[in-house]
Amino acid sequence: MTLARAFDSPADKRRYNRRLFATIAARYDLITRLLSFGLDQRWKDRLVAATGATGRSRALDLACGTGDVARRLAARRATVTGLDLTPAMLTLARTKPGATGIRWVCGDMTSLPLPAESMDVVTTSYGLRNVPDLPRALAEIHRVLSSGGCLASLDFNRPTSNVVRGVYLAYLTAVGATLGWILHRDPDTYRYIPASIRRYPGAAGVARLMEEAGFVQVRVLPVLGGLMAIHLAAKRPTAGTRNGNKSES
Repeated sequence: MTLARAFDSPADKRRYNRRLFATIAARYDLITRLLSFGLDQRWKDRLVAATGATGRSRALDLACGTGDVARRLAARRATVTGLDLTPAMLTLARTKPGATGIRWVCGDMTSLPLPAESMDVVTTSYGLRNVPDLPRALAEIHRVLSSGGCLASLDFNRPTSNVVRGVYLAYLTAVGATLGWILHRDPDTYRYIPASIRRYPGAAGVARLMEEAGFVQVRVLPVLGGLMAIHLAAKRPTAGTRNGNKSES
């Protein structure tokens, strides 16, 4: 399947992503560092810190890739599950230092193999933009979160300014094509990133979708001058809960 057809339907995007991320798995960490100017580790630290995860937290990292965020959650002594659509990513994640004790699951964000209200924290980095059906994925995240639970997402933004957006996407397209040719002899490999951003609702649009899915306290934290964004949201607490954990009687 070509990049031009990757967004024709949710099923096409799922198939394309499964093949794409299997292809780039071994280079995934390198590309993330290059495209973030080496700042992605700092952003992931900020993402995990914003969740307030502790040793009492049950945490789920979606589209976990090679496990950067999952390992950070585990370092805070949370009970962690890392889920990804691509088996090759999970194979790499298991070999990383700090991966011991994390449960690694191959699965789809739009149909999570988890019980309702089984997680206190859900994180994802570069996941919401790639999911084939964003409203359905947000509904699934809402379902598995416990009362008062936290959702935290890090991703590219789609700038609202036509000029900024044009320059931003042109840069990503040129760099992506060059890296794709050098690393895989296929310039479309990383052109997927700007192509997916063009079809992404952007930070404000994602925030609205979160609210429509039932999340409250939705916040957008600009990153890199607004070229990236962290979304924070909560599942509405019910009676008998406090700070995302059930009150002790």
